[in-house]
Amino acid sequence: MSLSHFKRAQVSGIVCVLPERHVNIDDEIAFYHNDANKLKRNKKILGLGTRHIVPEGMTASDLCEQAARILIDEMGLDKQEIDTLIMTSINHDYLGNSDACIIQGNLGLSEECACFDTCGLGCTDAVYALWLAHSLVESGASKKCLVLEGSTSSLITDVRNRYSNMLFGDAGAAILVEESKEEVASYFHLQSMGKDWKKIVRPAGGARLPIGKDIIDKEIIDTTGNVYHLWDLVMRGGDVFKFAVESAPASINKLLIYAEKQREDIDFFAIHQANGQIVRTVINHANLPIGKASSETFTKYGNCGGTSVLVNFCDVMSGKTVKDILLVAFGVGMSLSSCILDFSKTYNGGCRLIKTPEHIATREDLINMWTAYLKNEDN
Repeated sequence: MSLSHFKRAQVSGIVCVLPERHVNIDDEIAFYHNDANKLKRNKKILGLGTRHIVPEGMTASDLCEQAARILIDEMGLDKQEIDTLIMTSINHDYLGNSDACIIQGNLGLSEECACFDTCGLGCTDAVYALWLAHSLVESGASKKCLVLEGSTSSLITDVRNRYSNMLFGDAGAAILVEESKEEVASYFHLQSMGKDWKKIVRPAGGARLPIGKDIIDKEIIDTTGNVYHLWDLVMRGGDVFKFAVESAPASINKLLIYAEKQREDIDFFAIHQANGQIVRTVINHANLPIGKASSETFTKYGNCGGTSVLVNFCDVMSGKTVKDILLVAFGVGMSLSSCILDFSKTYNGGCRLIKTPEHIATREDLINMWTAYLKNEDN
């Protein structure tokens, strides 16, 4: 069912993290043929500013693990009481292995903790994961569910691609969904338009088209000079824009009607920060109250993929008292997700910049490690 209502699951805490390493669009004027006016136009239309990107060797799971450690520490959680861990991302460390299990081990959670990953929804996956967590808690299958969302889209776009690379920043988030003894209302709306799945896609890297010698050196250059590899993220910008500005306002309306709420009842509308133009258009088309939605997070941090809707909330509403918030996201699939959550008792840990670790395994380190592992030299 695309619409659902829960009564006994509470989001009790959230925190977002971003890598300290960052790039400002003004430093990339060379990609605009050193044309200051062209760069200025792009900044004004899209809201381009700063984006935070992981250093080489750092991944989405690293960001999520750091977010989880902060949330556990600042909320004083008993790690042994966390009974479910969901890791949602399109940027997993390994094919066929669960990041959730790896993180569970690193955090020292109970071995009775159910761990699994979700994948494939990109910018909508945080809300889908929250829906799944609420379902597990509502059913009694879980008491304390830790949801992690991580995005490192900077790793799957070429810096020479001005359709995509200048949009994407990296981030991770940790959210605790737990059983509430009091009634706490939450509402979800989920949609899929799979006929348009090619509009946002990474053609190579999966079982359908594995990466092999025949595409390693293949670069595709479009008519405007943007560079693609077959394993890069590819977006049909105009089609994605149309999908977002039509579907997101419609989902907001449908969810408000379902929850029997007015726009004025919502303290903040957190919108997936795809780019400034899309967010501003969604705000306008959805007729959202002034001051209750913002595109400023995109300018500060870029499009942080599935994490961006959470970063938007944590960034803008940190230190503020809220009750009902509405999240809406759109992306890979094509998919859409929105929810209304009661955050009146939710700890908002805000957005944190995390330092680059002193020691990060290099590509050479990893190759040597796995070579030794396969030779049984590490036993």
